[in-house]
Amino acid sequence: MASMDESLRTPPAPGGLLDLLVVGGGVNGTGIARDAAGRGASVLLVEQDDLASHTSSASTKLIHGGLRYLEYYEFRLVREALIEREKLLRIAPHIIWPMRFVLPYTPQARPAWMLRLGLFLYDHLAPNMTLPKCKSLDFRTSSAGQPLNGKLARGFAYSDGWVQDSRLVVLNAMDAKARGADIRTRTRMVSARRANGVWEADIENTLDGTTTTVRARVLVNAGGPWVSEVLRERAQVNSTKNVRLVKGSHIVVPRLFDGPQAYILQNPDKRIVFAIPYEQKFTLIGTTDVPWTQAPGDVEISPEEISYLCESVSRYFTKPVTPADVVWSYAGVRPLYDDAAKNASAVTRDYVLDVDTQGNQAPMLSIFGGKITTYRRLAEHAIEKLQPFLPVLSAPGWTAEKVLPGGDLGEGGFEGALARLRAQAPFLGPDLSWRLVRNYGSRATGIVGDARSMEDMGELFGAGLSAREVEYLIANEWAQTTQDILWRRSRLGLHVTDEDTARLEAYLKARKPGTAPTSA
Repeated sequence: MASMDESLRTPPAPGGLLDLLVVGGGVNGTGIARDAAGRGASVLLVEQDDLASHTSSASTKLIHGGLRYLEYYEFRLVREALIEREKLLRIAPHIIWPMRFVLPYTPQARPAWMLRLGLFLYDHLAPNMTLPKCKSLDFRTSSAGQPLNGKLARGFAYSDGWVQDSRLVVLNAMDAKARGADIRTRTRMVSARRANGVWEADIENTLDGTTTTVRARVLVNAGGPWVSEVLRERAQVNSTKNVRLVKGSHIVVPRLFDGPQAYILQNPDKRIVFAIPYEQKFTLIGTTDVPWTQAPGDVEISPEEISYLCESVSRYFTKPVTPADVVWSYAGVRPLYDDAAKNASAVTRDYVLDVDTQGNQAPMLSIFGGKITTYRRLAEHAIEKLQPFLPVLSAPGWTAEKVLPGGDLGEGGFEGALARLRAQAPFLGPDLSWRLVRNYGSRATGIVGDARSMEDMGELFGAGLSAREVEYLIANEWAQTTQDILWRRSRLGLHVTDEDTARLEAYLKARKPGTAPTSA
């Protein structure tokens, strides 16, 4: 690794010893930062790009137990995920909500008895399940069969959850900050070393190149696809644990079917593909499992993956899907724990937490694997691993009961919060008011503030995006670019025009620093 320019290094502030330095601003890193800060620890989180820039914004956007993982006997993981699904539905009801999934029965893929057994286990592995249980469907009479091509007569329906994945990351970061954590985006940990019983790490602001040295009792490596690089290259720590990178890609097409239900489709290769209602006007289709050996940064879907996904849904639906129908695609690299499985689809989605102390030196915890549904429990497990080194972390766990920012929807839940916003600001219209409550929950009223018309919301950038909302995102959610705003804090990129994007870009460039409003 190249040595640092000493002129850019500033010494750590006197007495500035942190409890935790967390590297990585994905769902695991922000989840750990939130939990630790809430127990009284001093926390600094650094993320080299934007929050949720990579794996955590490239998921299938499900809060689910993982029905297909039962096939690989991942009972512990599925049970934990199902229990977590219930907790996440409670703490983030604005960005996570129940969804019904339709599973057509195809005898060539899996026998009916196996599906029934799997669905029975799925309904009963977790205690106190609140969602509707599995039931059989006759596609000749059920509305769920209408979009299908008529070749299949029956299937099953079961329940899981949907999540706005990148917003889940941001809300964890916001809550961590509210509890005292320091969250720095566009900040990269260049190197780290053990010195005098603690970690000294050099962190670089990637926008201006300035570098600071910070000290921490514990280093948490939540680097996701970069976990091995952080471990071995930046911190010079040897480990027997390895990460296996698997690319997952998705396509978005104009809406294929009516209704709120999603479909889980079995392919001849035994893989499954989801077709999910997305952003009101679209259908999200994914995912693939492709071994990835290149750099984990900018990842794109391949033509072969697009064809695979199109063929997967065309096999089932009346309306075929072709590559020409794709309006957007995205891909991400999943950093799975390397369990030596031959098939990328069979690699475990469970997680491994590895603590390295090099004898009796400052500890470093590295995270291998994991899935978005179990991020909160993973964070608790990480805290438990670190308790022997940081007594402050021995405070009771708390994250299962405290709602994430905006999750205090009040009387009537989501519908009640929506009704109150519409009464406060009828000028928003039904679509915009729905989106604001879905994105921001109880904080939507603060964004609208004293506005009495759309003109009062400031400059408009298409699809209802206003200057007031943009300023809120800058002030509260670390948003800096059009990509941050249109593709991670929202998915408005699907709805705005190129001219809208250009106007937003101009607004951000012309905006004077320090003009953001106070937190809503």
